[in-house]
Amino acid sequence: MSERLSRIVEKVIKDRLRTHGGVLITGAKAIGKTTTARMLAASEVRLDQDPAALRAARVDPRLVLDGDPPRLLDEYQLVEGLWEAVRGRIDDEQGKGLFLLTGSVEQNEGDRLHTGARRIAPVPMRTMSLLERGMSNGEVSVGALLDGRTSQASAHRLTVSEIVEAICVGGWPTNLGLSLGDALDANGDYLAMMTQAEVRHVDGVRRNADAVRRLIASYGRNTATDASLRTIARTSEQPISESTLHDYLGALRRLFLIEDQESWKPELRSRIRLVATPKRHLADPSLAVAALGATPDRLLGPEIELAGFLFESQVIHDLRVYAEPHRAQVRFYRDNKGLEVDAIVEARDGRWIGLEVKLGGRRVEEGAANLKALREKLSPEVQERCGALVVVVADSPTYVRPDGIVVTSIVALGP
Repeated sequence: MSERLSRIVEKVIKDRLRTHGGVLITGAKAIGKTTTARMLAASEVRLDQDPAALRAARVDPRLVLDGDPPRLLDEYQLVEGLWEAVRGRIDDEQGKGLFLLTGSVEQNEGDRLHTGARRIAPVPMRTMSLLERGMSNGEVSVGALLDGRTSQASAHRLTVSEIVEAICVGGWPTNLGLSLGDALDANGDYLAMMTQAEVRHVDGVRRNADAVRRLIASYGRNTATDASLRTIARTSEQPISESTLHDYLGALRRLFLIEDQESWKPELRSRIRLVATPKRHLADPSLAVAALGATPDRLLGPEIELAGFLFESQVIHDLRVYAEPHRAQVRFYRDNKGLEVDAIVEARDGRWIGLEVKLGGRRVEEGAANLKALREKLSPEVQERCGALVVVVADSPTYVRPDGIVVTSIVALGP
């Protein structure tokens, strides 16, 4: 089982342990943070599982710091002052790789006396990508594309129906091996737990569970679009007020249940106004499926347009997982002239790749045209830093077109 659950983020965590006194692994509940951290830790205290340790830590956080490094402090946010205690111990010992912290709730900046800069490195973790689920061969490497290297990949294809089913199951480790029906039930139960209990536990504020669920459904309905918050708020005949909307969205962000995609702002040849509104994404596209009560049959029939947006969201999710080892961000491009490119993966040194996402292979030409139009709008310096332009579809072999555009499948992508 440990081999099946090997995660791409493990390399990122190991790298940060060499350069920092501690590493903070964050992400939604049930994505595998604890399992991954335990594989890398030499000692541990699980504050959500050990009541005695939790009581001791709340008396004095320093009581749970002793142990072989790296020492895992699981769900550290349960103990007020533990962050500061860890930071203080790192300052005292001046060592690297001393602590691993996991957190399913993001603390407000005001809740921390010190940020932990240069002492504790944050590492975001997400649900499993298709590669981690054993559904991709990973031969089309994000790292290689950033370097300008493209190659033919061996045939490894899934049908559109299989991809849609994989989206509905989701990247939750506990869903591995479940039937489709059981996975759909499990995702529904997870969503109910998050809306009825966890949203309230974030800060003790009593929130309307039904309204939170409707908000998540609205997010799901607008997945992979740059819908305005006003549009998101129109969840039913009783729209959510602006103040309630911001409060609920803040709670969902702190639980890592939503992860919007920011726009890319390159240097352009001419003065074109760029869109600033982010694209909307949930932590895993299967949450949108659960919130909307969708099924593969409906997504492949009357809801086929929604299936396309969910597919795009899955590609963005997986690109984020694959980009993390390269210190790269996943953004998108849209301007006031109507040109949109679904994903821009940009490394911190300026190298980038552009990707268009199309569920159906018949729309490859449309995606390629958008990519070429983007290239023409960029300054020569930005063009020079482009490693590749790629169209990602559900079902296609990997090949390079005569115009240089790479066409590949989501199940060929990897880090």
